[in-house]
Formats: sequence, structure tokens, C-alpha cells
Amino acid sequence: MQVLTRVARSEGPEVRPVSAWRIALSMVLSLAGLGLSIYLTVAHFVGAHILECAGNGVIDCTKVTTSPQSYVFGMPVAVLGLGYYVVVTAINTPWAWRSADRRIHQARLALSILGIGFVLYLISAELLIIKAICIYCTGVHIVTFALLVLVMSTVPTMLGWGQEPDRTRRS
Repeated sequence: MQVLTRVARSEGPEVRPVSAWRIALSMVLSLAGLGLSIYLTVAHFVGAHILECAGNGVIDCTKVTTSPQSYVFGMPVAVLGLGYYVVVTAINTPWAWRSADRRIHQARLALSILGIGFVLYLISAELLIIKAICIYCTGVHIVTFALLVLVMSTVPTMLGWGQEPDRTRRS
């Protein structure tokens, strides 16, 4: 196990510590996304009638969560979101943020980018195909975007990307 840590550390500059407020905010956002995803997953299996959402006009959670676009690759989007937020919550724990293993921080960055890409697809499906939006889905989208901003403003700096290498350090 120590060998893996040394290899991960030697791939670039040492991982820099992150301020406590960033760690706490990422955990709060992750838990919010997880909570919303759990609620949407339960609604998917129990029935969209449990969603407390206006059922007419532009805001129509039932229309969105029961549309053909609520499945991707044969899986309910709610279940995919739940799986995503289980992993994101794990990778945003204080222990993961304090890890010296660069791969954890790179995975956090990759997951944030993947998540926002999927969010953009879902928003376009809501607006262009379904022609309705779900408030709970929008909540997940906002949380995913906020996490992207937090991670993008933190991870590259903590990994030392875009900075001059320390030439005084010996190999």
C-alpha cells in the first residue's frame, strides 16, 4: 500500500492541503445531491405521484420523471443519479480530500466534469424534448453545477497544475 502512495505522490508536485470550508461545502453539496437523488429514486419505484410538484405547465415533475428520456441505456436516470451521488459523496469526504493520492483528486475532477455533461444532456431533454422541467431534477442540476465550480476552483491548484515545477527538488 505504501508503494502505491509513493507512486501517486511522485507523479507530480505534492498534493496541497485544502481549506476546511471547501471540504465542508463539498460534503454539504454532496449530501444534498444524494438526498435529492434518493427522493427521485424512491419516486421512480413508488410512483411519481409522491413528488410534491405542480403538474401543469412548464413545471411538471411527473411528466419529466415518467418520460422516455427518464431512462438512459435502459436504466432509470434517478438510479444513475443515485449511483453517481453515492460515489461523489464518498470522494468528497474529509478523508478523501486530505488524501495524498493524486488519483482521488483527479477522479473527483473527472466525475465533476462527467456529471455536468450528463446534466447538460438532461436539461436539453427537459427543455427541447419533454418541454417541462422537474424542480427536484433542477435541484440536482444546481448541486452538480455548484460542485463542479468548487472542484474546478480547488483541484487543479491543489495538484499544482499550471505552476512552474520546483527545479530544486531532487528525484
